[in-house]
Amino acid sequence: MRSFFDTSVLIPVFLEDHEHHERSLKVFIDADRSRDCCAAHSLAEVYSTMTRLPGRHRLSGEQVLLFLGEIRARLKLVALSGDEYHATIKAAAEAGVASGAIYDALIARCAVKAAADTVYTWNLRHFEQFGTAIATRLKTP
Repeated sequence: MRSFFDTSVLIPVFLEDHEHHERSLKVFIDADRSRDCCAAHSLAEVYSTMTRLPGRHRLSGEQVLLFLGEIRARLKLVALSGDEYHATIKAAAEAGVASGAIYDALIARCAVKAAADTVYTWNLRHFEQFGTAIATRLKTP
């Protein structure tokens, strides 16, 4: 079974006081790079989010790079080609997807490209809007 990890699952892996830490960490620890993956774009999302956390929770770029190294060690990175990016954005625009939801559309497309059986996310509603090709694969850790 090929599992795909959304950014919403990756971030709690590294934040011990996050409400989803334990369950996210469990599936992450069980991940194997030979079969499991995430979107290459998720590296940027993890970096962006963790370096802008409020107050004492904010992490330095150097700290986050260590976490990104762990992600790369456990998960294969799936990237879209330029044509795939454009086609995904075009389809999302035609479906009325707007604002930051475009990033979820791109991640969903990476999960489909990877032929993931399971897509781990804490944002089920965000991904359900992209149709049954993705909705039938969604699961929380």
